[in-house]
Order: sequence, then C-alpha cells, then structure tokens
Amino acid sequence: MLASGESGSVKSGVIMDKMERMPPNPPVKFPVNAPGEPNANELAGDTPTRTLKRLFLATRPQFLTTSILPVAVGTAWGFRTAGELDGKALVLALTATVLVHAGANILNDVFDDTYGGDRDNTDRIYPFTGGSRFIQNAILTRNALQSLALVLLAAAVGFGLLLTALKGPVVLALGGIGAGLGYMYSAPPVRLCSRGLGEAAVGIAFGLLPVTGAAWLQSGGMDAATVTAAFSVSLWIAAVLIVNEIPDDASDAAAGRRTLVVRMGRTGARRLYLGIQVAAFAILTVAVVAEVYPWPALGLPVLLLIGTVKAYRFIREGRVGMEKCIRMTLAIHATGCLWLAGLAIFFS
Repeated sequence: MLASGESGSVKSGVIMDKMERMPPNPPVKFPVNAPGEPNANELAGDTPTRTLKRLFLATRPQFLTTSILPVAVGTAWGFRTAGELDGKALVLALTATVLVHAGANILNDVFDDTYGGDRDNTDRIYPFTGGSRFIQNAILTRNALQSLALVLLAAAVGFGLLLTALKGPVVLALGGIGAGLGYMYSAPPVRLCSRGLGEAAVGIAFGLLPVTGAAWLQSGGMDAATVTAAFSVSLWIAAVLIVNEIPDDASDAAAGRRTLVVRMGRTGARRLYLGIQVAAFAILTVAVVAEVYPWPALGLPVLLLIGTVKAYRFIREGRVGMEKCIRMTLAIHATGCLWLAGLAIFFS
C-alpha cells in the first residue's frame, strides 16, 4: 500500500511490464448475461455520471464492508485503550484500506479473466462468485480495468504516505504487507490463490492486519483482547472465501487455480468451513475463560455458531442452498465484527 521515491517508481514499472506482457484480450465471445448480472446496454453512456457508475460498480462495492469492518473492530479496541479517538488516523486508514481492497478486487478480475477462471465459469452465483463480469459482459475492457486498478492503488499510496507522516514508518510495514498480499493473491508469478495459500493470505490481509493495525494507530500498541478479535475476524473472512470458492471449483481447476477447495474437494472444503467457524468461536471462548473478555461476550457468538451449522447444511442443497450459505456466512462475518467492536465500547 505504501511506497515512495525511486522504490515506488521501480515497483510501478515492474507491475506495468507484467501487465503489458499478459495475453491480449480474447476475441469478443461473451456469454449471455445471467439474471442480475451487469449489462452493457444498461451501463452504456459517456456522461460523467454513467462513467463514474461503471467504474464504481467494477470495484464490487458490495463487498468493501469486509475490509471496512475489521478496521472498525481494531479502532474500537484502540479507542478503548487510548481513551480518545484519533479521527484523522481513522479516516486515512479507512480510505487507504478501501482503495487497496477495490484495486485488488479489480486486479483479481483481470488475472482471473486472463487465465480463464472467470471467463469459463458457467456455475457462478452472481454477485458472489465468478467476478464482477465487467470484462466478460463487455462493459469494460481488461486494459481499462488494469488502468483503474493502478489508479486506485496509486491513490492508496498517497493516503498511506499521509498516514505515515502522521504516525511514523511502522505504517509502511503494515501497508506494504497488506498491499503485497492483495497483489500476490492472484498476480503472477506468485498467485497465492493457486498454491493453496490464498485463504490464509485473505485471513491475514482482511483480519489480522487491519484489526491490529487500526488498534495500533489509535493506541500505539495492542493487547490480548485486540489480538483475539483479530484472529476471530481472520477466521470469519477465510470462511467467506471458502464458501465463495465452492461453486467455482470446476472452472478454477480447469484454469490451474488450485485453491484449497480444489485441492480438498467439496467434502473436505465443507469440513474445513465448519472447522474454521468452530475455531473462531473457540478462540472467543478461551478468551472468556482467560478473563480477556467478560462472559456476556459469548452471547451473540453462540447464536452465530448455531447459524454456522445451518449454513453448513445448506452447502449440500445445490445452487439455492449454496447461495443461502454464502449470504449467511457474510452475515456471520458482519455481525461478528460489529459485536466485537461493540464489546470494546460498551463492556468494561
């Protein structure tokens, strides 16, 4: 997320060089839009309003809360420790985080189309799996999305540098790790998503880093309560990624994207999903027993665990059940994050 001077120029040059050597856009042979997918005709037009709408929707904004909420959790625990809120640090951190997330979403679409994962995905459940469909449905070209991603990431660097000036060089390390994981998730030659490491990378980039980083920005440190919250959030977002990968397993395997779901098969993935959710609850339970959190902290997580069992059963019920599972898993993540943030503010 953060770079400066000559180092930033070299990195930008490397990224541009890799993109220029990527295969050209394939011949225009787009599938018929599935119900609910973005439509080129509906989003056509050269007015500033239409253009901005296309660019905004290409970032998959409905999923940006998965990076906003972890920052909120960390900020709440940092505020609890510091006794006051650093509004400037919060605004800069949120802005930089959202920009990196949006840029990473777009790069993921670009690379998935390049390697055929999204292009050949006929089992997708829009809007959750199969990407934004902006390339495949002829709304924006791959090159246009590449350019948009670079603009967003450059803007993130700008806000990150402002945050560095405010809080010091530790921000460079935190931001660099987060941005690096976001880029290497789908970009060659690393492609963490193809090595069975994408789920862990997302857990770190959308859980451990933003929660602990946001807490540090507010208080200059982090305690056991913050770290506990960070691990639970990491597991919840990893579960979100796993259920989103299940409908895409065939197209991912064909494209060489060997996610954990592809490697373990659907039966193994279902068990992994349940295990991750149980682990998130177990971490909170241990924290309560260790008196890191008060006993009421387990109130809502018990309900979330019950919801997890129901979501797990939905995975076996075909396409309709799979969509219900995805929606419930996203709700578990959002509700859990809000609960942890509220726990920091309202429970002593």
